[in-house]
Amino acid sequence: MNFYRTSIIALCVLFSSFLVSEAAQSGDRRFNSISTAVPSLTIAPDSRAAAMGDVGVATTPDVNSLHWNPAKYAFARTDEGLALSYSPWLRRLVNDMNLLYLTGYKRIDKMQVIAASLRYFNMGNIDFYDSNGNYILTGKPNEFTIDAAYSRLFSEKFSAALAFRYIRSDISSGVSVYGGRAKAGNSFAADVALYYRSDLQLSDKEGTWAFGADISNIGNKMTYTNEQNKFFLPINLRIGASAGLNLDSYNKLSLAVDLNKLLVPTPPERDPATGEIVKGKSPDVGVVQGMIQSFYDAPNGFSEEMHEITYGLGLEYLYREVFAVRTGFFYEHPTKGNRRYFTMGVGLKGEIIGIDFSYLISTYGQNNPLNSTLRFTLSVNFGKKAVKSS
Repeated sequence: MNFYRTSIIALCVLFSSFLVSEAAQSGDRRFNSISTAVPSLTIAPDSRAAAMGDVGVATTPDVNSLHWNPAKYAFARTDEGLALSYSPWLRRLVNDMNLLYLTGYKRIDKMQVIAASLRYFNMGNIDFYDSNGNYILTGKPNEFTIDAAYSRLFSEKFSAALAFRYIRSDISSGVSVYGGRAKAGNSFAADVALYYRSDLQLSDKEGTWAFGADISNIGNKMTYTNEQNKFFLPINLRIGASAGLNLDSYNKLSLAVDLNKLLVPTPPERDPATGEIVKGKSPDVGVVQGMIQSFYDAPNGFSEEMHEITYGLGLEYLYREVFAVRTGFFYEHPTKGNRRYFTMGVGLKGEIIGIDFSYLISTYGQNNPLNSTLRFTLSVNFGKKAVKSS
């Protein structure tokens, strides 16, 4: 096994140790999280990735690859696929909030694949009242996106993809906010993705290793009232690696790690009296400048920039490519949101139909909206096999 393949496996093990050690440390508790429009775009939509600690940029391709890394579609095993995912939201408090995700792909030829998806986040029924407590109306806020992607194979080991997205966010149902009538926010965005996969040899065992990178939601700012109040989309850089080993002809074990960073300006520290910036940089910049600035604008310097990276670690055991058991862990620094949770799940896959389940358990006393919630994905894969199994 050469140096590069060894590095991939070492990277997975390294971050496994890092997550455990970080979760046990208190660190700096000065809260300074990054807020964006349409945060629902960052929710893991499918149960396979959700069961593996929200990991998916470098895992083996599946029908839900559009969200994680559309470049993986070029290595898809079958010519066509379709999947529907359902995730309850805040189920312990309400029963009418959920995320629905419908996605599919179609192979054009040996080199090219197209894909599309529809994401709908239903926020349930919300009663609106005026400042005097008088009832105005019952709204049904929601957010949805429509995606289209093109993935192309450039060699036996490398692929790239572009995805385009229309985003609509209606969170106020037209109710007046701060003296102005609110409206639904609309935006267009794009993703750029890369995927590299190669063979792996460990002693007498064979397998594959992969590296993936994806920048998602690169698009114009969104506004809900007027042109003076604009919000960044959750532009996100996701990179990761995976390694899968065939233990024998029936059993396969895969390990994957993802790192995520929002390419959005960090809120600066301001003087309470004057409102002037005393540390950090102004977030009132354009999209491109904001993406570049996001690497060096944290008020507390490099250490805070590192705190803005979230980590996911996932493990998948596969038996005869029919039955899967998965688990994972997700970590976010306490000053940037403090999301920490273990995940687990199972999957069953037949010749055509497959079903996956995932379950999330919050740690460190956090009440995650998906805590103790069962999610599922129903998938259909049809058409002849197009690429050798990964």
